[in-house]
Amino acid sequence: MSRPGPVYQGPVGRPTGEVARTAGQAYAAGRNGASGGSGASTLNQNGSLNKSDLNRGGPDGGADDRGREGHNTSVRVTGWLRPAWVEVDLGAVSANVARIRKVVAPAAVCAVVKADGYGHGAVQVASAAVAGGATHLGVALAEEGRQLRAAGIEVPVLVLSEPPGEAMQLVVDDNLTPTIYTEAGLGSLLEAINSNGPERRKPFALHIKVDTGMHRVGASPEGAVELARAVAAQPQLCLEGLFTHLAVADEPSRPFTGEQLHRFEMVVAGLASRGIRPPLLHAANSAGALAHPGARYQMVRPGIAVYGLAPAASMESEPSVQALTPVLSLKARVSYVKEVAAGESLSYGLRYRLPEASVVATVPLGYADGVPRRLSEVGGQVLVGGRRRPLAGTVTMDQVLVDCGPAGGVQAGDEVVFIGRQGDEEISAWEWAGRLGTIAYEVTCALSPRLPRIYT
Repeated sequence: MSRPGPVYQGPVGRPTGEVARTAGQAYAAGRNGASGGSGASTLNQNGSLNKSDLNRGGPDGGADDRGREGHNTSVRVTGWLRPAWVEVDLGAVSANVARIRKVVAPAAVCAVVKADGYGHGAVQVASAAVAGGATHLGVALAEEGRQLRAAGIEVPVLVLSEPPGEAMQLVVDDNLTPTIYTEAGLGSLLEAINSNGPERRKPFALHIKVDTGMHRVGASPEGAVELARAVAAQPQLCLEGLFTHLAVADEPSRPFTGEQLHRFEMVVAGLASRGIRPPLLHAANSAGALAHPGARYQMVRPGIAVYGLAPAASMESEPSVQALTPVLSLKARVSYVKEVAAGESLSYGLRYRLPEASVVATVPLGYADGVPRRLSEVGGQVLVGGRRRPLAGTVTMDQVLVDCGPAGGVQAGDEVVFIGRQGDEEISAWEWAGRLGTIAYEVTCALSPRLPRIYT
């Protein structure tokens, strides 16, 4: 079966399956539809996306307009007509989840789609992940869970940190699964449940998080046992899960992961001795799922691996990582070309001097889109015509310059790849991260909402 054409989504565009000659034409063809941050709720069997009307709260891709009365919302305009975009391969998302499932079986997969699906688009990625076999989804905020529910996604959604008291009613109303690690959080959840009256028939599921050594959030081992006992005493509650988070799973040689798992299992044993046995134990993030079989328990919580990226640069050569397919590409088209004489300097600060006469291409992407200003200072490159070309001078807010050399061979409209593959060459998010001294997670999460996402 042939794959459908791309689905273009922007803040004011209806998706279309037609492949336009340039991104700008595609954007213009689709300017009467819904937001790129949230349009698709489910995948058809052929891989195309159905739309849900999520845009009741304005063109920011928010879940809906409940609770917005009296608030002014700032919305960043997406450059639907500008030839610059992010491509997201939803088939790769489904395939990555299926591969992870095979590695961790019989454990279930909770695909983490927080932070707008690591910059890829939460609703679209969530739908593709479920199609690939994810049984649960993970988010950071109750509001992110509401976005998924508004899109018609019905699988369990785990809010990975304890929601503030003000968010508990939303958690209950949208049947999200909260994480609890304080008495105050438990009290807020009970208050929200009770405010709905006696109509709830089955106990409300929650998970307790244990701090086993990362010291970010989570109850102490002793506190987790006491919280679990308090939950067990409430007939309207169900302790569905117990979990922890691994601090150095992406450094497999370090013994601390084993220490964390030992502390976690001591809590599990302490609960079992009191007759409390949560059906879902989970600890593994992407690195834990791929590199630590003992951390898989009944469920794993992959994040970055869902998007086809290694949990750490040091793990890129691991066979389980090599089997994954990167999901995201960042592309644009040359907007302007000129010949510049030898000895001339380029862009703000005039820090890039041409050693010889060169063809210089202007590309309409900048640091406002998530291309770091420092990238040109640390050897950043792009792909044009299947060749690596250096960024020439300071990255500006909306544009970059590319030194295409004396031979040129570049013209306005040519495709430029910032992240992704072109011909035999590839630039990865981890390449950017290595140059910039950061991680691939930050690279994809930093890609601006003003870049349209194109789903293929």
